[in-house]
Amino acid sequence: MRGAALLLLALGLQQAEGRCVFNRTQEYCLCYRLTQESAGSVIQCLAASAVEFQGGDLEKYADFPIEDLDDSTIDMLGSLQIRKIIFSDLLVPEVLLARVLRFFSYTQVQEMVFKSCSFVGRSSWADMAGRALPIVSLRFHNVTAAALAGREQDLSPLSRWLGALQELSVTASRLAVLPCAVGQALRALRSLDLARNSLGDDSLAPAFCQGAFTQLRVLSLRHNNLTSYSGVCGSVRLLGELQHLDLSHNALTAGTPSSPCQWPATLRIFNLSSAGLDHVLAPLPPALEVLDLSSNRLHAVDISLRSLQALFLSRNALPAAPSIRGCPALHTLHLDNNLIAELPRDEALLLEHLQDVAVAGNPFNCTCGGAGAVQALAAVGCLRQGWPQGYVCHAPARYQGVLLRDVPTSVLQCNPAAVLAPVCTGLALLCVAVAGGLLWARGARPRWLCGLGQREDACSGAEHL
Repeated sequence: MRGAALLLLALGLQQAEGRCVFNRTQEYCLCYRLTQESAGSVIQCLAASAVEFQGGDLEKYADFPIEDLDDSTIDMLGSLQIRKIIFSDLLVPEVLLARVLRFFSYTQVQEMVFKSCSFVGRSSWADMAGRALPIVSLRFHNVTAAALAGREQDLSPLSRWLGALQELSVTASRLAVLPCAVGQALRALRSLDLARNSLGDDSLAPAFCQGAFTQLRVLSLRHNNLTSYSGVCGSVRLLGELQHLDLSHNALTAGTPSSPCQWPATLRIFNLSSAGLDHVLAPLPPALEVLDLSSNRLHAVDISLRSLQALFLSRNALPAAPSIRGCPALHTLHLDNNLIAELPRDEALLLEHLQDVAVAGNPFNCTCGGAGAVQALAAVGCLRQGWPQGYVCHAPARYQGVLLRDVPTSVLQCNPAAVLAPVCTGLALLCVAVAGGLLWARGARPRWLCGLGQREDACSGAEHL
């Protein structure tokens, strides 16, 4: 326990009334503003899978000596079940963090999170030279630290660990520059989340340079300062393994590329929601399977992608459902909260072959044809989201505010003439047949039967008719 106590002292948290509280149901332990006197309460966290150290100023402990651990302490750290460590609301001297990280090389901690922390000072990280860590997921949210530019040599002792890291998240941290050398060091990284930062069009090309992020599959750039669609395309073209790209919540325009843009051929999921688009920008990645264009200002969509399986167009200004003939693999189409009044019957028949269709929140014109087309989709079970409460009639006046589900669409109610005409014709023919039968029964033959081979005496009575 001596090593654990040293760790807690290194994490300082010098305030009164500090202690650790363990939630057994969630296997989560919160240590709030620990003091030297209350450090013993950390024993409650030994059965936790996640531990959070919250609150405090560690700057006064920057010179705190941390000795090498003995074998018994190393064995104890290795036996702990803790998989996630969270540091929140802390002022952290970088030199202290560099020394404390050595503890985690003896644990089974796989995820480390820093929330609302401030890193002060500068460290060479020499204590971590050549040392591996079990941590494969590293997350920073709302943190402040010295800029990474020009610090490549400072981080070089971490190269063994960074080379094995699989997930990195730096969000809401005012990040404006990501040096090329950082991406080149993160050789095994699969997921990179850079949301809610200050990255601009000029920031991307240096970050995703030759040899950087060679294994990256998932990239999130949402909520940044990106404006050039073609510029982003040119910047990420070297990410040869990229499968999922999120550009949502940027203000994108087509830009003026000097050469045609080619997205990575591996790209399958593309998020362009809330990107300020009034038309679909081109080109789109040719092998897309999921495309999210929701929450834009689109008035028309004409997409032909043979591999596309899911298309999200919610919260736009579409006056009609787009044609899906160019997307033969499509199984999911969301069109909710647009300006669609009716679904043409031919489009509705195509939609019936999909598995998941959403058209809720549109201003439906509940004519017999319009209501019938939507009811047909519900009948085959493809209207999953929002049915029936989200489907409300806006017109005609007699159905305004009525659920579309309750609009009568039977042939008799919608087109009585189409039903009554054949009924009347049938009744007329029936009357003629009955009259003819009565005459036949009286031994008389209508004049029109006399020319059909009847005997003259059999027809003589017909002349009186």
